[in-house]
Amino acid sequence: MLVSEKILKKLANGSDVRGVAVEGVPDEPVTLSVEAANVITGGFLEFLAEKADKEKKKLRVAVGHDSRISAPALKKAVLEALTAAGCVTVDCGMASTPSMFMSTVFPETSMDGSIMITASHLPYNRNGLKFFTKDGGVEHEDIDAILSAAARQPVAQGDLSKVQQYDLMERYCHHLRKKIRQALGGENEPLKGMHVVVDAGNGAGGFFASQILGRLGADTTGSIYLEPDGHFPNHIPNPENKQAMAAIREAVLKSKADLGLIFDTDVDRMSAVLKNGKEISRNALIAMMAAILAPDYPGSTIVTDSVTSDELTTFLKEELGLKHHRYMRGYKNVIDECVRLNHSGIVSPLAIETSGHGALSENYYLDDGAYLAVKLLIAAAKAKAKGKKLEGLVATLGEPVEAVEYRMKIAREDFKEYGQNVLQAFENRAAEKGIKAAKPSFEGVRLVFPQGWALLRLSLHDPQMPLNIESRKAGGAKEIAGQVQELLAGFDALDFSVFNK
Repeated sequence: MLVSEKILKKLANGSDVRGVAVEGVPDEPVTLSVEAANVITGGFLEFLAEKADKEKKKLRVAVGHDSRISAPALKKAVLEALTAAGCVTVDCGMASTPSMFMSTVFPETSMDGSIMITASHLPYNRNGLKFFTKDGGVEHEDIDAILSAAARQPVAQGDLSKVQQYDLMERYCHHLRKKIRQALGGENEPLKGMHVVVDAGNGAGGFFASQILGRLGADTTGSIYLEPDGHFPNHIPNPENKQAMAAIREAVLKSKADLGLIFDTDVDRMSAVLKNGKEISRNALIAMMAAILAPDYPGSTIVTDSVTSDELTTFLKEELGLKHHRYMRGYKNVIDECVRLNHSGIVSPLAIETSGHGALSENYYLDDGAYLAVKLLIAAAKAKAKGKKLEGLVATLGEPVEAVEYRMKIAREDFKEYGQNVLQAFENRAAEKGIKAAKPSFEGVRLVFPQGWALLRLSLHDPQMPLNIESRKAGGAKEIAGQVQELLAGFDALDFSVFNK
């Protein structure tokens, strides 16, 4: 049995694969079937064998998954394909996405590649596959090649008795604990006296409370939603979600904790809440991580996505003496740009999106929410030992008075070409009115207004144009939105109704 290339290509999602994996939601039929997962795994093996210059049967591949309810069925399909090819197949069970990459790094495992079954923060009925080689996560172009190869693969049935089991998370947690102990003087329980709560959102991140914080002496009383539950009954496991951030904030204040940490489903993203309830997310998280890294990387460049605030730029430049390099949205784009800068001789220790995806050059350019949390904990412990507060690191960070995002749908089949025409006209019309466009712009058009800015861009994958606006005065965002609408007059395929909601 073959799965058509047309069906498979619809599962492409940037640098990974995603689709509907279980029935139950009206008008959302299953698109990521077990058959699709099986042949996609076969396509990945073709890609990996060529990249590693090995026969398939000599490859070592690890498989992990988050808490989603479709994980067992999809994992079985993946393991069937791997064992049918004769490669060494290792089932790591419940895991985080970053740990699956680390399976290619740890000498005890030394995998040629790994597969993580996850759809990040998407609803419970979705799932997906993320792929890693020893060089890191695959690129968008690699996904295209993998799916093309998958269309040539028949559904394979292997011998599951040959699957090996390995507790990768224990090895990964040992790695993180060692980082903290070394940074804090080598004591066995360096976090003793600290009270830190965790919100795992019923995803895969509950390990951080028990296997990291607890084993290092921290009090984790008041932590919430640590038990894996793929229905996500409490809130979406997503640090960008307001309900999720409200939950960890309430947990911190209620338990009088020193710090709160929140992860997404597969733990490649995180945000935090300070003792006073202040959220460390989006621009504040970028500022905090930059402040932690600045002493070790003076004058370096921080790479962020395109929607970061002007106030962040001011903080990075004037307070930390760093450079700010805005780049295209999409965590892989930001990471790849950080890699490119370092290879060109420009020191860049951090690539980070406002979404909470953050990758450090010192950590294999891996976007790892748990590693960010480790850096935050080390800074918090050091500050406490000196009688200082963690929030002091970002005390001078300014914030916009207003920040809004509109997403205008494009009612056109050729939405990418249409969107590019909109952007060109948007910039030209602005110039005619004397409105300056920020340069360089690696994504969309960012206009500078007296009271703030507006960034119009074309979505990476969807037929829509997101518009981000920030203002330094109350009511300024509405004024800017009005001027943007005037600049977009005549583009009737855009849904302007979003401005009235």
